[in-house]
Amino acid sequence: MQINNLERFRAKIAAGGVCVGTVITLADSTVSELAGDAGFDFTWIDAEHAPHTLQTVLGHVMALRGTNCAPFVRAAWNEWGVIKPILDLAPAGIIIPMVNTKEEAEAAVANCKYPPQGRRGFGARRGTRYGAVPVKDYLVQSEADPMVIIQIEHVDAVRNLDAILEVPGIDSICVGPNDLSGSMGKLGRIDDPDVAQAIDEVCEKTKRAGIMLGTASAPFPPWKRRGVDWIALCGDTGCLYERSRQILEGAQ
Repeated sequence: MQINNLERFRAKIAAGGVCVGTVITLADSTVSELAGDAGFDFTWIDAEHAPHTLQTVLGHVMALRGTNCAPFVRAAWNEWGVIKPILDLAPAGIIIPMVNTKEEAEAAVANCKYPPQGRRGFGARRGTRYGAVPVKDYLVQSEADPMVIIQIEHVDAVRNLDAILEVPGIDSICVGPNDLSGSMGKLGRIDDPDVAQAIDEVCEKTKRAGIMLGTASAPFPPWKRRGVDWIALCGDTGCLYERSRQILEGAQ
């Protein structure tokens, strides 16, 4: 849908580029508008760990409509009632955390798709541009929009990855390195050889399956080597803190 810039995001990746984004945790939608004007390809609106409400998420999604930036939303959990209202905001993608089995992946896809493919409840509002788009056209668009992004962030998911990748309807796999390291008893040690090997395995299998690969992590070089298609390299509070420190240090 043009309303969420997903076509631009997909086109850049199809042309061989890597889409770069930022994580949004602050409530003020100005942050998202700024991200779009700065040139980010997408935002990661974090409704899992940040104190967002549906209203603040909507503000962030709407703030990007006049930019070239695609809004993604990470849901708090893989649950029908949690995911449904986020989908009705017409984001470019929905990131579903902690998917560890084929059955959980199937449930995630079903939560995002209208019948007969899934069990998403129908309450189109923003997706039809409040009536400007005929429902029949919107339903065709909704088969591929928003993107369904499955987060692999537990060692159990790594073990079950072959089966997960076989689930129809998954548009992208997103690696969660910190929680993955925690599930291996090595929280935050994403450069640990065992953790790095698990991440490499996820990336290799995802690329081999022809599925888009993404993450929210830094630095960029190791992820570029792994073939990442999209990556959130920073966050709003982190950017603000780092720039503040630079200004203070420059004033010494």
